[in-house]
This record gives sequence, structure tokens and C-alpha cells, in this order.
Amino acid sequence: MKTENQHFFQKVYQVVRQIPYGRVTSYGAIAKYLGAARSARMVGWAMNNAHSMPDIPAHRVVNRVGLLTGKHHFSGTNLMQQLLENEGIIVEEDQIIAFEKYFWDPAKALDQHRE
Repeated sequence: MKTENQHFFQKVYQVVRQIPYGRVTSYGAIAKYLGAARSARMVGWAMNNAHSMPDIPAHRVVNRVGLLTGKHHFSGTNLMQQLLENEGIIVEEDQIIAFEKYFWDPAKALDQHRE
């Protein structure tokens, strides 16, 4: 039997799997999409557990202003930054440059697919 947190984490992972290559979203945008707008921190906890799951692009989830706040959960010094840069996203001093350009809003992108 899954706990409430495990169920929420699975919902987070379903959203994160849909973030397109070369795009990023925020913890808060995911929480808002899932109807739990005040649960950005819980999304962060889910992402802490996801960094080693190969099917979940955890590197594409950052804070609300584009800071790589979860980078210490990736192996290697700059792995999160390297993964983002491999997708064409420019990062300087742990900050995504032109964050708005790369931001993917699950509420706008996935609303038409909601059940």
C-alpha cells in the first residue's frame, strides 16, 4: 500500500517525464499543476529521490527563478549543469540564463491532456 507521499511523488514523476528536451520547469509549477500550490518543497523532496532514476529527467526541475538548487543531489561537481548545457540551456553560476525562454509550464502544456 502506497503512502500519501509516495502517491504524490509518483504524480510528480509523471509530470517530470513529460518535460521536453531543452526545457525546464520549477518545483512550484509542478505543485500548482498537481493542485497542491503550496507543496513546492514536497516536489523538491520527490526530486531528491529521483536524481538517480534514469527515466526521470530531474535535471530539468529548478527553483522559481532558474537556480540549480538541486545540483548537490547529482553525482559529480557540475553534472546537473552539464546535462542542461547538453540540451542547449545556458547556465552561469548555477543560474539558467534567459530562464523564461526555456521555462515549460505544465499547467499550459498538459491541461489539454488532463483527465
